[in-house]
Amino acid sequence: MLGNFSFGDYFKEEAIDYAWQFVAGVMGFAPERLWATIYEEDEESFALWQKYLPPEKILRFGKEDNFWEMGEVGPCGPNSEVFYYVGDMKSCDPSRLSAEDDEEFIEFWNLVFMQFNREKDGSLTPLPRPSVDTGLGLERIVRIVQRAESNYETDLFLPAMGKVQELLGDSDEERAEKYVGYRVIADHGRAATFLVGDGVRPGSSGAGYVLRMIIRRAARFGRSIGLTEPFLAEIAQVYIDKMGKAYPELIQRRDHILNTITQEEKRFMRTLDTAVIHLYEIVRELQDRGEREISGETAFSLYATYGLPLEITRDIIQQWDMTVDEAGFKAAQAAHAQASGAGAFGAYEVEADVYGRLLHELMANDQLEDGVDYDPYGSPVMGSEVVGIIKDGQVVETAVAGDQVEIVTAATPFYVEAGGEVSDTGRIAGREGGFLFRVDNVIRPVNGLITHVGEVAAGETAVGDYVRLEVDDERRSDIRRNHTATHILHRELRHHLGLHVTQQGSLVAPDRLRFDFSHDQAVDRATLSQIEADINRAIMANYPVHVQFMGQKEAIAAGAMALFGEKYGEIVRTILIGDPERPYSFELCGGLHVSETNDIGQFRFISEGAVAAGVRRVEAVTGHAAQQLIAERLDILDRLAQQLNVPVAQLE
Repeated sequence: MLGNFSFGDYFKEEAIDYAWQFVAGVMGFAPERLWATIYEEDEESFALWQKYLPPEKILRFGKEDNFWEMGEVGPCGPNSEVFYYVGDMKSCDPSRLSAEDDEEFIEFWNLVFMQFNREKDGSLTPLPRPSVDTGLGLERIVRIVQRAESNYETDLFLPAMGKVQELLGDSDEERAEKYVGYRVIADHGRAATFLVGDGVRPGSSGAGYVLRMIIRRAARFGRSIGLTEPFLAEIAQVYIDKMGKAYPELIQRRDHILNTITQEEKRFMRTLDTAVIHLYEIVRELQDRGEREISGETAFSLYATYGLPLEITRDIIQQWDMTVDEAGFKAAQAAHAQASGAGAFGAYEVEADVYGRLLHELMANDQLEDGVDYDPYGSPVMGSEVVGIIKDGQVVETAVAGDQVEIVTAATPFYVEAGGEVSDTGRIAGREGGFLFRVDNVIRPVNGLITHVGEVAAGETAVGDYVRLEVDDERRSDIRRNHTATHILHRELRHHLGLHVTQQGSLVAPDRLRFDFSHDQAVDRATLSQIEADINRAIMANYPVHVQFMGQKEAIAAGAMALFGEKYGEIVRTILIGDPERPYSFELCGGLHVSETNDIGQFRFISEGAVAAGVRRVEAVTGHAAQQLIAERLDILDRLAQQLNVPVAQLE
């Protein structure tokens, strides 16, 4: 929205003069295509407009259309709207013009004259210094200039819709059939790009909720027209490329914008199908009872459990002419916020430790919603904002070379140690160079807060800086190999030793894996060799590794193995190795894995022994470490054979 303002300086005459000079002079709009509307009692504006328009092109409307009020009391006054006729002048019918938009009469500028103050008794008192506040629609001006059929057929939106068409591979006819989805994605994609660029993060209230709703609504429309993978970052990139020169912060914060949008989109897509299925079930039950409204509590439950915003629920059920109790939704949302707010912050001794205090402050200031946005499953590189720095047990604003600190960012791709898998390491770098932070460890000191522990190797950083987080992907790849190998090992131990075997503990590191399991006797060398051989056969079979989020009960019912003593949420992450119809292995797991078993390379045991009564432990290596182990042992055999002057085959 464009506009001009006057606070007690110029008033109606100058505002109308400026408007005409801009539209007829600067923009070159033909006067015969211009009309103005005024408040029916505003004789002053009627007289002023006659400098430029004949009386028959100055139309009067009532209070509902042409009188602006802030509320029941306060500043108010008449307004004047400027219209442009885009149709054929030969068939122009001014009687069709109204304060509402018409297909051919486009209202593009609203001049608000704040002239009075409405008192509590309803009377109007002239303001001592009347003011002007105008709103000029950028999209509408562009549409008029480019002579487009709609706002969406201009160069503000066409590039984004072209990208959607490219991603879908649609013909022009197919694009026309899906025009609603195309337009929603283009419009919402632009809004999300600028909101994130301005520092807004998806959240459950205020601007954060608006952003979340915009991204999720665009994602749902994308799914409805055939987009099955995250796509909104590509739409955002179109706007960054097109508008980055005018808005350089879009270029400066590009990585942060793309990552934030993608993570929110992925988070929603994980549960969208389940949410829609539940919504359909609710609709069917209501229809069976002859009811046509979803309760606010039910609608909020869909949002709280599956992330389905009220606006999307409303979109979907319109096809059945159903409604949502929006007042009830807001009441349920408020009750939840009050309860969870007390629970979230009450759980921390905010005066007792630095982590609890910092998390409390970040959430209270809307810098974080439910905590740090944690996604170790996507790209190992991510842009984000520094929201906190801890040094020597105290929150500080800056860190310089040589400082041992913990850095908190709004989002992170670094994996935090869990389920036996060690944390990632890597580095955090400044966008303009200079700053470099070595990440030696990543920890979660309290739920919701993740800190990157290490040393500033060069330069300095401060809270509010945009940085680039880079995981050591080579090290992570070794961890992936060992973690997927652990699942295969678990499966083969149960196959060879019996179904009584269950995991009792594990370590998944880059250089080795350790696996503790329930078994009451030593595993003999022959059995261990057979298990190792079968593990390597599974690796060479190159089974695909499928990752899927699903309901916990659904996953267990489908045969997924859960670890005893572990706590799982309603939605769980599952790792399935092999054919989904006949899985080789199927477990609940939040760790990192290879995409195909052949990526593991070789698997070799290095030890087997007891760690407690009824618990055995094996250690093994894979990938690079296995290759190194094999090379070292072959080298020993070669040197021994050389010393004994016999062939390797005769050493035994």
